[in-house]
Amino acid sequence: MTKQELFNLSNNRFEAEKILKQSFGFDNFYDEQWRAIQRLLRGERILLIERTGFGKSLCYQFPAILFDGLTIIFSPLVALMRDQVKSLNQKGINARCINYEQSKEENEEALKLALTGKLKILYIAPERQENTEWLESVREMKLSMVVIDEAHTISVWGHDFRPAFKRIINLVKLLPIDTPVLATTATATLRTQKDIETQMGVGVKTIRGNLLRENFKLYVIETNSEDEKLIWIAKYVNKLSGTGLIYTGTRVDAEVYSRWLEFVGVNAIGYHAGLDSDSRKEIEKGLMDNKYKCIVSTNALGMGIDKSDIRFIIHTQIPQSPIHYYQEIGSAGRDGLTSHLILFFNSQLDSNNDYIDSELPKAFIETAKPNIETYQKVIDILKEEMLRESDILRKANIKQQIFRVIKADLIEQGIIKEMQLGRSKYYMYQPNAPELDTTKFEELKQFKLDEFNSMIDYVFTKQARMKFLCNYLGDEFSDNIKSGCDNTSEKKLTPIEDYQLREKLKEFHETYFPTIKCVQRYNNIIDGVAASYYGVSNVGATIHRCKYENGGDFPDFLVKQTLKAYRKKFGNKHIDFVMFVPPSISGTLVENFAKKIAQILDIPFSYAVEKIKETEPQKRFRNSYLKRDNVKDSFTINNTDVTDKTILLIDDIYDSGATLKEIGKILTKAGALEIVPLVIAKTVGSDND
Repeated sequence: MTKQELFNLSNNRFEAEKILKQSFGFDNFYDEQWRAIQRLLRGERILLIERTGFGKSLCYQFPAILFDGLTIIFSPLVALMRDQVKSLNQKGINARCINYEQSKEENEEALKLALTGKLKILYIAPERQENTEWLESVREMKLSMVVIDEAHTISVWGHDFRPAFKRIINLVKLLPIDTPVLATTATATLRTQKDIETQMGVGVKTIRGNLLRENFKLYVIETNSEDEKLIWIAKYVNKLSGTGLIYTGTRVDAEVYSRWLEFVGVNAIGYHAGLDSDSRKEIEKGLMDNKYKCIVSTNALGMGIDKSDIRFIIHTQIPQSPIHYYQEIGSAGRDGLTSHLILFFNSQLDSNNDYIDSELPKAFIETAKPNIETYQKVIDILKEEMLRESDILRKANIKQQIFRVIKADLIEQGIIKEMQLGRSKYYMYQPNAPELDTTKFEELKQFKLDEFNSMIDYVFTKQARMKFLCNYLGDEFSDNIKSGCDNTSEKKLTPIEDYQLREKLKEFHETYFPTIKCVQRYNNIIDGVAASYYGVSNVGATIHRCKYENGGDFPDFLVKQTLKAYRKKFGNKHIDFVMFVPPSISGTLVENFAKKIAQILDIPFSYAVEKIKETEPQKRFRNSYLKRDNVKDSFTINNTDVTDKTILLIDDIYDSGATLKEIGKILTKAGALEIVPLVIAKTVGSDND
């Protein structure tokens, strides 16, 4: 359509709804949907703040099919873009997406279609803004509209700010002023709203709707331990109607809770960002098809799933703010039917007189911005020479995610700049750069801590819980609350004592063993097993005492626990040799432990693996580059013949797995048929590196 035709249509809702019926199958727009669409058809810039399930996607999909060009939708929710592309294509609307879960060929094909004008809608993950090919291609596209979905991610005051997303605004600023731009979110405080408006430029109009969810039943259960949470869920989750989500604070918890529920016969499965793409897609499809009673997940799942009948959401860990909580429970009850929202909170106090369940969210807040010394370390390194990211990680000994936060802040403050040289990005210190300004960092950290304190207030509030959330979000429509909660019309929920489940839980703790990921190309090492997690039992404390406090050999209970793990995972596998990982500092601890295992299993013990280069303890290194560098070429195989042999390789702790993989590579070259890793404990953060 021409601009004049679009303007005329914006004044004719009847004609627009005829097109809506033909293209999308809906009879009419909500009034606020039509208000947003009218303005977009007229080329305006809109910030739309509406509750989850309102139908925000239609506000950009409908104008997109009318515009003479391409609409780009930036979205951090890969599952959502996948669902919407599928739905649009089924309606005959040519849409594609570009994201990290797709193959290089799929992304290249989508980009080609966009460049040749064969797409109406392109969904793209905002991180692609850092991709050189994308930056060059977008200049050649015929853009008719830009959409920023989950727009709170571009604001430092938003609950899910991501530095890379601010680059979307750089594109918006290059567009002609009459190019329509839509930013959408379900969760923006007034402060976040004003920041987004400022970033979008002059002339932005905000439409803020009613955030009230009257079909919600909200509860808080105060507990005294993690076990009480596990027992309550095992007892009652099957009694909740329909299917639902259980949110955990970490990947480890997602795994533990899902395995526990499977153990007691609940049809549950775990989901987190550490799973491969195919597994995530299969679980998402299972959720859509009601294959499971519940999905146990980190917040990697939920907001991007277009499922209208999620009947319950349980949080085992308190979120960082009321905004996080509103966002995450927003996936429930989009069909308007009753849904139950349950938040567990361990109200016991720790040694610092703080609530036990405050530890994790406060740790996330504290580490969201690295300490000032780390910023200065990066600055000093780049003062010396221009470097690639991998070189900076090695020199600074920091995690990749930490560097990317620092990088975004230093670029924004004009201290460093990013340069593309050939196929690589380099970072260089700016001549006459200003001093690092830390004022905003401290202000932001205090803001986040204040937000978390408000979440604690939600736990203990006596007012209607939905009113509390709406008031916090700046909703003007929350005076006449009708949704129920345990402070109004609903019964209070409390922990329960169930002897049978208590015994069942004890049995679970003694028989649940984490998998350790070791599989690599050109390496005959397989995925192994750990007897426990390092940080969630007395196993970690025992290992620490033996290694660092002269506590003697690892005690027999660790031998028994590790043998249980071995027998459950590999009990039917033939093993030719037991070998151990030569240590950096712990003397004969691992050697003696492996000997005990070999003796009990009656398998020959071998000293075939020898260390030929001194290494540092792996825990000193903060990224996988340095961990791999530390152990590279540090081992050899003596004159033991391992050809076609299956080897049980034993170590005490699994972190990145770099040491096991390096020895696996050496054994593979020596002719080993299979290397089977067995460790006492897996570190809690080992899958996140």
